[in-house]
Amino acid sequence: MDPTTGALSRSHRRRLFFLYIFIAYVISWAIEIPIALKAQGLTSVDLPFAIHYCAAFGPLIAGLILTWHENGSTGVKELAARIIRWRVEPIWWIAAISPLLLFLLAGVLTRLFQGTWLDVRMLGRVDFLPDLGAAAMFLWLATYGFGEEVGWRGYLLPRLQRDRSAWSATVILWIIWAIWHVPSFFYLHTVTGVGTLLGFLLGVLAGTIFLTWVYNGSGGSVLIVAVWHGLFDLVTACTQCKSGLIAATVSTFVMPWAVVVVTVYKRTNLSRKARQVL
Repeated sequence: MDPTTGALSRSHRRRLFFLYIFIAYVISWAIEIPIALKAQGLTSVDLPFAIHYCAAFGPLIAGLILTWHENGSTGVKELAARIIRWRVEPIWWIAAISPLLLFLLAGVLTRLFQGTWLDVRMLGRVDFLPDLGAAAMFLWLATYGFGEEVGWRGYLLPRLQRDRSAWSATVILWIIWAIWHVPSFFYLHTVTGVGTLLGFLLGVLAGTIFLTWVYNGSGGSVLIVAVWHGLFDLVTACTQCKSGLIAATVSTFVMPWAVVVVTVYKRTNLSRKARQVL
């Protein structure tokens, strides 16, 4: 730390960066790796696969630990303020609930081309748990919404953007985020070959760009990105939603929009507003 300004030195920030990754991975992978071993028949340990959802809290816990380490209660209060920041321009709330709007669009397309409406009850059917009904939305918001986004966008992104462009920060976060998912490949079967791996990587890159745009554009609202992420998983990760028209409709929106963000808003901020930094 610079004794004259109280600022963390670049070398210390680098150490904290790698420490954050280590803590987030260890917490999440300590849950996912045993599940993966069981799924592959490499262990007979009796593990409920439902604990998979707890792995989402690795990024959040790592972010809270290091926020406290860096700035104590002041830093935690600042982070909490961004987590509940709901006063944003209306466009960002529209962005936050866009997965639900796209689900409705998929329902209309299904009606037009197949003659039937989508069964909304499918959203309550998730892997490893009984039918949750409407409670599935709160599961996704709590876990892969806030559990991930308090860490990835609440803690890590504004620190990565401090010394680099939003684009460079996004690419770094994309790599970290993609690797974080690896253990789940061996029990969720989301990646089964080179083609699906490339599709996964492109999808995560598009999602990372999209969320940087939302985070910077909303003035650093963790709430907005967490709501989008949770609702995105609600309509794409339920047991019956992983393939077919729903996933295709949402992906058809997110991936081209990521290209628009890079093209229109340029790499410095990936937003019409300045990149959010700490």
